[in-house]
Amino acid sequence: MTSRLMKGMVAGLLAVGLVTGCAALNPTAPSLYTLTPGTVAESGSPPVRWQLLVEPPAASAGIDTPRIAVTRSATALDYFAGVSWADRAPNMVQGLIVQSFEDSRRIVSVGRDSAGLRSDFVLKTELRDFQAEFTDSNAAAPDRVRVRLSAKLVAMPNRTIEAGETFDAVVPVRGSDFSDVIAAFNTALGQVEGALVDWTLRRGEAVFRAEAGRPGSAGLR
Repeated sequence: MTSRLMKGMVAGLLAVGLVTGCAALNPTAPSLYTLTPGTVAESGSPPVRWQLLVEPPAASAGIDTPRIAVTRSATALDYFAGVSWADRAPNMVQGLIVQSFEDSRRIVSVGRDSAGLRSDFVLKTELRDFQAEFTDSNAAAPDRVRVRLSAKLVAMPNRTIEAGETFDAVVPVRGSDFSDVIAAFNTALGQVEGALVDWTLRRGEAVFRAEAGRPGSAGLR
């Protein structure tokens, strides 16, 4: 193990059980990490008039944790030692999705489902992948990050599924510092969020207009 990896990358301290000989945490590295909301491409479309609630993503037990996941194979899941997300991964992702919708300026009303507000749609998601990965199991550090999120757009109040899609991003880790791993997580999740927000707004608007155009219809509510 190189001295650079030990000093610069908390992941060089890889998860307990992956590397047992590296026991000291870089004292200058933060122990808690968060990510930033994804950017949605400008579409020129006016804001939609309907309201949306975003549920926290469902996730397996291995992802539904504040610990930052890393894999060496398709069947083995581990965690980086000494560092974690600032919240459980699904909660963090839910908040970032809501922020991405708000930052798009294309929706009048969006919030977490816990807000208890009435909505026209509910966005249900499942966080299926959220980990750093080794493509070479003998490498000293992971070389990519994968984020995969499936989504279903549910119309209220009948709770009918109007559309479904899966969004996937794989981003290379461009460096040997742990900050490079976090940067790859940030880019991958940002790509997924941007695509998710654009898809939701387009599909939701199509459903909303179709419902509003039916004779005698008062919209989805």
